[in-house]
Amino acid sequence: MNAPIGRPADAMVLPQPYLLFLGDTTEPSFAKTAFGLADWAADRCVGEFGVDGCAVSTGLPRMTPAEARDAGARSLVIGVANQGGVIGERWVAALVEAMEAGLDIVSGLHVRLDSIPALADAARRTGRRLINVRSPPPGIPVGTGRKRSGKRLLTVGTDCALGKKYTALALHRAFVERGIDADFRATGQTGIMIAGGGIPMDAVVSDFESGAAEILSPDAPAAHWDVIEGQGSIFNPAYAAVSLGLLHGSQPDVFVVCHDPTRKVILGLEDFALPSVEEVVDLTIRLGGRTNPAIRCGGVSLNTSSLSADEAGALMAAERERLNIPVADPIRGGAAFAELVDSCLA
Repeated sequence: MNAPIGRPADAMVLPQPYLLFLGDTTEPSFAKTAFGLADWAADRCVGEFGVDGCAVSTGLPRMTPAEARDAGARSLVIGVANQGGVIGERWVAALVEAMEAGLDIVSGLHVRLDSIPALADAARRTGRRLINVRSPPPGIPVGTGRKRSGKRLLTVGTDCALGKKYTALALHRAFVERGIDADFRATGQTGIMIAGGGIPMDAVVSDFESGAAEILSPDAPAAHWDVIEGQGSIFNPAYAAVSLGLLHGSQPDVFVVCHDPTRKVILGLEDFALPSVEEVVDLTIRLGGRTNPAIRCGGVSLNTSSLSADEAGALMAAERERLNIPVADPIRGGAAFAELVDSCLA
């Protein structure tokens, strides 16, 4: 699923290819960075590496850091996006092993690699780099709410980790395939690693959140589309702040609601029920209308990865009939996804 994503001239250049580190993860949703890179940048990944207790796999070959280095890897990417963005104690020895094998360490976690004494010591000893992707640019202004030229699409969600990045990447690819001038705008660690640039929105101080979104998608020609990767959910008690700032600053003309139909509660916050798609559409229009009164919903992206093809097709058709808007799984593609693209561009 490698997408034709351009990289700005001043974007970071990460040492590639990658060895994907899965830590001791048991929940696939918390390994979304590894899965995102394996799915959208497979040509830049040589394998995966986990420690005892790891119960997930991207499907790439399992390798030790030394084996990956021999296979051409130049860095180990921490493929885990856990709650709080922390480095597990059981990971440290494995990360040191990777540096001793000749790999730099790339991380998009909140905790900086160089704040871990054992990692900082190993980096000095081996001469390897500790690269923190989750570092917003300096000088971000506060938001202005000023209407910008060009067109924008934002993916929003009923929760976190259910397909906003994949949906944005798939829509961007579809736009480009139709000959439309479009850019994918990354707002999270995995998207930045795929695109080679962007702003890690959840690392931006709240007062500057909408300002960061404004500079991420600046004025553009009237026919140009910025397809912006969404973050979190405005219904998520932990992450609503970044979602709202991104919504106001992005000023989307169109948004697509991303939803996992098998999920009933907020991931990691099981005391909170998942909102309905209708609730997300309604609140996104009411809040997003503050900076773009013309905001509209282009349709729904369903994550049907746990369903059979027949089950997925039946569910998408039923939801299309119930909601009266296009409903598709962008990864499955087909006529339903083409209809969603048409609706977004209408």
